[in-house]
Amino acid sequence: MNVGKTLFAQVMEYVPWKTFGRIIDRHGGDTGVHPLDCAD
Repeated sequence: MNVGKTLFAQVMEYVPWKTFGRIIDRHGGDTGVHPLDCAD
């Protein structure tokens, strides 16, 4: 049972959303994703 933050949430405390968005664009992370994108 998860009682704390997920690993992803812990990493995102140190990575700005702008940088995360650039990584998604560079690697095509939102390609073919429906209805939620990577940021959601």
